[in-house]
Amino acid sequence: MATFDDLLEEAGTFGRCQKRIFAILCLLSMPFSGVYVGIVFQGFTPDHWCRDSAVVERRQACGWSLADSRRLMVPLVNSSGVLQHSSCEQYEVDWNATTLTCDTQELNLTKVPVTTCKDGWEYDYEGRKSFVTEFNLVCADAWLVDMYQSILNVGFLVGSFAFGYFADRFGRRISFLMSNILNVITGAVLAVAPNYISILVVRCLFGFAVKGGWMTSYVLLTEIVGVDYRRTVGILFQMFFSVGNLILPLVAYFITDWRWMQVVITAPYVLFLSYYWFIPESPRWLISQRNTSKAMEITEAMAKENKKKLSQNLKTLTDDEGDSPSASLLDLIRTPNMRKYTCILMFNWFTSAVVYQGLIMRVGITGGNVYIDFLISGLVEFPAAFLILFTIDRIGRRLPFASANIVAGASCLITAFIPDSMFWFKTVVACIGRLGITMTFEMVVFVNTELYPTFVRNLGVSVCSTLCDVGGIVAPFLLYRLAAIWLELPLIIFGVVAFIAGGLVLLLPETKGIPLPDTIDDIEFPNRKKEDVVENQQTKALLKSDLANNTETTV
Repeated sequence: MATFDDLLEEAGTFGRCQKRIFAILCLLSMPFSGVYVGIVFQGFTPDHWCRDSAVVERRQACGWSLADSRRLMVPLVNSSGVLQHSSCEQYEVDWNATTLTCDTQELNLTKVPVTTCKDGWEYDYEGRKSFVTEFNLVCADAWLVDMYQSILNVGFLVGSFAFGYFADRFGRRISFLMSNILNVITGAVLAVAPNYISILVVRCLFGFAVKGGWMTSYVLLTEIVGVDYRRTVGILFQMFFSVGNLILPLVAYFITDWRWMQVVITAPYVLFLSYYWFIPESPRWLISQRNTSKAMEITEAMAKENKKKLSQNLKTLTDDEGDSPSASLLDLIRTPNMRKYTCILMFNWFTSAVVYQGLIMRVGITGGNVYIDFLISGLVEFPAAFLILFTIDRIGRRLPFASANIVAGASCLITAFIPDSMFWFKTVVACIGRLGITMTFEMVVFVNTELYPTFVRNLGVSVCSTLCDVGGIVAPFLLYRLAAIWLELPLIIFGVVAFIAGGLVLLLPETKGIPLPDTIDDIEFPNRKKEDVVENQQTKALLKSDLANNTETTV
């Protein structure tokens, strides 16, 4: 009896059909970058201080600079040992009842009491209109900026569960279509939402749909290619997220209104709606649902497009491809190995999200040129993909995965204690940390797919990745609130959790060269799967030898 891996060998493990599907689905990762880390630009918080209408009028009449009027409005405060103008307090003076001359130097306000801002804020940043400046989300309301990112990850969290179940129950293809329909609707509504509460609600729904479609696409790709191409396909699929990271600052530079930027981020999902007619259902999933006739039909179409022909002895598929047609959450924790893998992968998803997202958002608060800094940090991600491809075939999955975590953790800890005067050295070490956590983020996805059997694979990836979403919920508060205490404090937290994650990875099995597991028995008794692989290879070798001998005899 033939398995799907046998069929795939005959139909082509990475032929023209798979390359076509891979090429169009890779584009899906590019706008996902704008969804995931667009807050750096859409939620940019410029330098700001309390506004007073009377002072603004006098500034316009006297031709004062912003610095002159700011000196009248706000006191100096000690921030991390440096004196700077307050962003959230002003001198308690009724400027309407005060005679102001154009000579501001004559006023001594050092002993005047201070109070919180009463007439809004002024922003020292021309050109960019973020939702922060539109809704004045500063000072006491600054936590609402954190909510903008956290609520997206709440949507990711729910979407992972919902689409994970939906894709394993009803199929990868229909799940992808439903995701993109929701992406277009919610993305467009988000661009015109009238108030901040409605923005948060729609942002959550947007995250719900985007994450579901992305994960479903990733799983579909890994299921239609051969074992030798799984890791390349998975890594390059994620590398297009890094391409999106390079495009994002360019888009943000020319599109300075956060609402129009949202329109640009949403627009590609209109194109992705057409993919429903260009991608097939996963034959591997169909087999797990006992729909072998449809699986054979799709596999034959793939073989035809790859200019291959299935052998007659592969026309009948074994029914042992899956334990049951329905996936269950209990399947992820019912047996010892499945339980261990699930816990370790969950923690690594959490760590990857907290550190990766935290390091990206940190670019927006370090005080440099946000466009250039974001572009440089995005370029650092590309070597990650090539390092993974170079090491995993030679060394395997486990050691590079663990090492990347440890390097990221060490870099974060070292960066925290490098003085600002050593700017370039600090930047280089921070970039090494970004490189390490990018490798980790890219590896956790495909290692996750390689450790779960077919019938529960999409649900397993989706459930484990919910901890990525929990990490995403925590990351903005962790970064922005702790950075308000000490800018480098979040880096210490990032370093510690990355070290722990690296140690746990060493407890996972090596999956290099091992076919995708089809049943839970393949997970609990991996040696049995290896023996079957060896036996299959020996049988094929004998068949080829017999065929060659028969040919020689005939001649």
